[in-house]
Order: sequence, then C-alpha cells, then structure tokens
Amino acid sequence: MTDLEFDILDELYFVETFENLHKRLNLDKILLKDSLKQLLGIGWIKCFSENREEIFTDLINFTDFEQKFDKYSYLATKAGLTAHNTR
Repeated sequence: MTDLEFDILDELYFVETFENLHKRLNLDKILLKDSLKQLLGIGWIKCFSENREEIFTDLINFTDFEQKFDKYSYLATKAGLTAHNTR
C-alpha cells in the first residue's frame, strides 16, 4: 500500500464525496481520480452515485467513471479497511 492509498483510505471510513476528498487531501484532481480508480479495481473502496446507489461493482462501465468521477461518493470496503489497519 502506498502512502497515497493509505491517506485516501484514512478519509473513507464514512461515505465521502469526491469534492470533500479533494479538499481534505489537497491533491490534483486527476491524481485523486486515478488513485480512486485503482482502489476500486483492487476492491478496497466502493463507489456511489449521487443518489447513494452503489455502482461499479464489477468494473465493467469505467467510461462513466472517467466522465463523472467528481460527482460520485466513496467508501472503504472491509478489505480496504483491513489493509489500512494492518499497514
């Protein structure tokens, strides 16, 4: 786990919007987007639509993610929290 992944997971014990993550972590938006996409890919976070429905559970539709990543909210999964807490 990288320091950046650790810092992101540290913010995702509760559902957080992309904008809140961006403000708290003070990261470039593209770097944060790419990191979130990577964390989704390994199953360490979940992604939620604006109406809080879980999306991208199977990673098939990442076209929408690329276009709307900043509209979504994120939450660490059990696997992500375990990785975060055992670092």
